[in-house]
Amino acid sequence: MFPYQISTTGGEAAPFSEPLPGSYGYLAGLSPSGSELLAQSREGSTGEGPLWVIPTLAGPRHRLGNIISSDASWSSDGQTIVFAKGSNLNLARTDGTGAHTILKVDGTPYWIRWSPDGKKLRFTVTDPTAATQSLWEATANGSEPRPLLSGWNNPPSECCGSWTADGRYYVFQSTRNGRTDIWAVREKSTLFGNSNQKPMQLTAGPMDFLGPLPSRDNKRLFVIGLQERGELARYDMKSQQFAPYMSGISAEGVAFSNDGLWVAYASIPEGNLWKSKVDGSERLQLTFPPVRAYEPRWSPNGKKIAFQGMTPGQPWKMYLISTDGGEPEEVAVGIGDVGWSPEGTSLIFHSGMADLLSTSPRAIHLLDLKTRQISTVPGSEGLYSPRWSPDGRYIAALRVASEILLMLDLRTKQWTELTKIAVDFPIWSRDSKYIYFDSAENAPNLYRVRIVDKRLEKVASLRGIRLAPTFGGLLNGLASDDSPLVLRDVGNREIFALDVELP
Repeated sequence: MFPYQISTTGGEAAPFSEPLPGSYGYLAGLSPSGSELLAQSREGSTGEGPLWVIPTLAGPRHRLGNIISSDASWSSDGQTIVFAKGSNLNLARTDGTGAHTILKVDGTPYWIRWSPDGKKLRFTVTDPTAATQSLWEATANGSEPRPLLSGWNNPPSECCGSWTADGRYYVFQSTRNGRTDIWAVREKSTLFGNSNQKPMQLTAGPMDFLGPLPSRDNKRLFVIGLQERGELARYDMKSQQFAPYMSGISAEGVAFSNDGLWVAYASIPEGNLWKSKVDGSERLQLTFPPVRAYEPRWSPNGKKIAFQGMTPGQPWKMYLISTDGGEPEEVAVGIGDVGWSPEGTSLIFHSGMADLLSTSPRAIHLLDLKTRQISTVPGSEGLYSPRWSPDGRYIAALRVASEILLMLDLRTKQWTELTKIAVDFPIWSRDSKYIYFDSAENAPNLYRVRIVDKRLEKVASLRGIRLAPTFGGLLNGLASDDSPLVLRDVGNREIFALDVELP
């Protein structure tokens, strides 16, 4: 993946000669002189990786010391770098030396920005327990941390702010009623140096507007305009081509009933849980806002669906709902990757859903639906994303941080490694002979591993295919004939320049 550049007056986007590092690389910042880009690579489930510097004109990239982080930013004088690692904010010199922690937050910090005078830091904190994100600020040495807009939006859903070049305004994005817009708040409007102004709304849809960046002359605001829309596509093994499936619905977490006649999915971008016949008939909406549904799983008898749900301001929860509709039943809190035992009497899940980017201890558990007692699968410490094979013999899971795929043979009670590459979104074939998954190592591809001999097979290349981001991964499910499903991105994501006149 290559970074691109484009004139602020518009025109054709031109790629840099140097690609972004790692499987998941992105641009974290631009040096004050404009001569270097700060690039962040992300590796594994922690979302952390090395920092790199890429010259904007010519020359090879180089790694920034031994720093491992999830996000970073140059100071306004170009002498210091602030970076996030876990829950910590850290400072280092621009060569990567002298790294030290200045602040620990309750959550995961990102999108860190320095004030134009270099005296303050502002950043977004994701609270995985409450499923919220909020804006915070601290002094440049990490002291006096405080929430920026306490009580303004309940629950808070703000992020990605930046100061105008003159330091008079701070612009950010806020999500309300399912739509994201750009807001601005005036700085230092009282004798005591604190703003007493309420934020003012700068955009009002109809699309979502994200990531505001003020121009250096403060006359324009560059934003990303987003209209989410996906197209479900099926990979045909014979033609080796992707084609629209189920009329190209916009859906993630696509799951089929055991008889292959019904399908359940979460709509994109709304996040509502639906079921229908495979031909799209008899469509029924099962959940409604504010709950957002993820990863539905059919019970073996087809009468219930288990799913993960998230409501703003509340922790992740596991629900059960009748396939005929009705009120979802809350089963447990703070867990993830819910699945069924083959006989339908228990649910399998992993703990540690409170922090998706955490390497804190996780394990795989079983919930007896009759007694509601929870037990731990032996030897599953440090594992997540469990998948019970349809024939009941195996449980597959991923190892935290490395994403290596392992399998428990319930007859021998032994765990064994199935892959040497990182795995995302594993799914069993209906005959329990294969596990399908996607992996971004080297290049994004779909794979399957054969259980009997651990043979790894490449199923399809995803290079050059514009895919929509989904909760589970690039693999969006398996059709009833085990054909891989993906969600192609057919929405709009463009950069806009907005003329602004701030008082």
